[in-house]
Amino acid sequence: MTERARLSGQPGARPARQAGARLAGQAGVQPARQPTAVLRAGLPAALGAAVDGFERYLALERNRSAHTVRAYLGDVVGMLDHAAKLGARRVADLDLSVLRGWLALVVARGGARATVARRSASLRTFSGWAHRTGLHPQDPGQLLAAPRAHRTLPPVLRVDEAAAVMTGPRGVADSPAASSSTTDSRDDVSARELRDRLVVELLYATGVRVSELTGLDVDDVDRSRRVLRVLGKGNKERTVPYGVAAERALDDWLARGRPALAADGSGPALLLGVRGRRIDPRTVRAVVHARVASVPGAPDIGPHGLRHSAATHLLDGGADLRSVQELLGHANLATTQIYTHVSVERLRKTYQQAHPRA
Repeated sequence: MTERARLSGQPGARPARQAGARLAGQAGVQPARQPTAVLRAGLPAALGAAVDGFERYLALERNRSAHTVRAYLGDVVGMLDHAAKLGARRVADLDLSVLRGWLALVVARGGARATVARRSASLRTFSGWAHRTGLHPQDPGQLLAAPRAHRTLPPVLRVDEAAAVMTGPRGVADSPAASSSTTDSRDDVSARELRDRLVVELLYATGVRVSELTGLDVDDVDRSRRVLRVLGKGNKERTVPYGVAAERALDDWLARGRPALAADGSGPALLLGVRGRRIDPRTVRAVVHARVASVPGAPDIGPHGLRHSAATHLLDGGADLRSVQELLGHANLATTQIYTHVSVERLRKTYQQAHPRA
C-alpha cells in the first residue's frame, strides 16, 4: 500500500484530497468547503444514485418546496462526501459514528445550534428513507441526537409603528439597475407608490410569506369576500382574509397602478415590477426595509418581520392560537406558539415598567 493510500484509509480512492484534508485537520485548519454540485459529482456511483433517489422522494412523494429540497440535498451530499473519504461506497456502509463525525465537523466549522439541528433532521430523513427503500438494513439516523435550537423572540413592530410603516416613504426603486437605466415618468413613480403600499398592507394584513405574496395572481383575490387564495409550503392552499385598509390599497393598485406597469409579459401576476413582470422577492424586501427604516425607533425587519408582527398583534387582540395557525399556514401548532411567547414578553416588560412593586 502506498503512503497516500495509507493516509486516505482507502486504496486508490481520492488519496491526495484525503491526505490533505486529514493533515489540514491535524494542523487545526479546516479544509475549504466545496459547492454541493462539485461534491455530488465526485461521489461514488452508488452514493450518487442514492442522492438522485432521495431528491425524487423529497420533490415527488413528500412534495417539498425547491428551497427545502436544495437544503436537504446540500446536507446529505456533505455527509456522504465525508463518508466517502472514510471509505464508504454504499449507503449500507453508513453508521452512527459517520453521521456523528460529520456533525462534529459542522460544529468545528462554527455551525450554530440551529444549523446542527437542521442538518441532523436532514440526516434522519435520509437515513429513514434509505432503510425503507432497502438501501440500508438499519436506520442509524434514528439514534442521532441533536441540540435543540434556541428559539429567540423575533423582533416585531408596535401597533403604532406598523401603522406608520403603512404610510411610509414613496418611490422605492425596484433595484439600483432599474432606477439607473430607466427614466421613470411621473405615472411610473405613482404606480410604484401604489404597489409598495399594497405590498406592506397585504403582508401585515394577512401574515403571508414573501414567496406567497409574489406568487399571487389577480384571480387569487376574492374581492367580494375580501380573501386571498394562497399557495403555501408543500403546495398547500389556504384562504386568508384581509381588512379594509388593504382593500383600499388593492382597489387603488388594480385601478391605477397595475395598468400603468402592465406589459406583454405580465400575465396574471397581481404585483408587478417596473418592467411589467411578476415582482421579485428582493424588491419586496427592499420595499419593506425602506418603509420600516423611515419609522424612528422601529426594529430593522423585513417581510417576515411583518408576518411576526401580524401574528403577535392578532394574539394581543384576543385571537385564538388555532385561528392564527390557520392564517399563517403552520403545519404544527408548536410553530405558532412562539408568538404567544412574544406577547408574554411584552406583558412582562410592561409590568416591570408600570407596576410599583415589580
